[in-house]
Amino acid sequence: MNRRTLMRSVVMTALLAMLAAPQTWAAQGEMPGAQPSQTPLDVEALLFDPKTPTGGNPEGDVTIVAFFDYNCGYCKQSSPALEKLVKEDGKIRLVYKDWPILAKSSVSAAHLALAANYQNKYQAAHKALIALPNRSMTDAKMSAALKAAGIDLARLSADLDKNAAEIGAILVRNNQQAEALQLPGTPVYLVGPYKVAASLDYQGFKDVVADARKRASEN
Repeated sequence: MNRRTLMRSVVMTALLAMLAAPQTWAAQGEMPGAQPSQTPLDVEALLFDPKTPTGGNPEGDVTIVAFFDYNCGYCKQSSPALEKLVKEDGKIRLVYKDWPILAKSSVSAAHLALAANYQNKYQAAHKALIALPNRSMTDAKMSAALKAAGIDLARLSADLDKNAAEIGAILVRNNQQAEALQLPGTPVYLVGPYKVAASLDYQGFKDVVADARKRASEN
């Protein structure tokens, strides 16, 4: 069994258990009154969608799936800590799930970030957009931030037009996964078998990754 097949099998088991009785971390619980989702979960797309941007170590022993919105203040707050841990740890695979649910500008930002992936600059675009204050999420300020981050705006515009259907399909899949997982909003981090629906600082991310590794070693 190769590593990808093993990872899919382990995470499938954990996610099915999560859906049956959500495993939480740091006292984060299921939303009151939440009902079982009727949306089937595509675990392969959740973990290995080839069109979904990823970061960190592709062979990492812990996968973090991050659902976020560029207008989410808690996402903005926790993003630098997550990126720092991924870089310093060296054994984390990070899956970026753009989930624009808060505003029209969230949708625009997600399209811009995903379009930047066609010039291999998704992470630069993500970092630039997540760092913008909510009041700065205008088309002009987002474009300025992307340009400052080294994104080719002419190519970005062309890629937005050329790949509009594909980008839209990515966002549809992300939303379907969020619904299947019964996510309450942003941010949500799936860390191994844990679902963390909260903003975390560096130590918080470090602790839940350690718990995920410990859990894996016990299975």
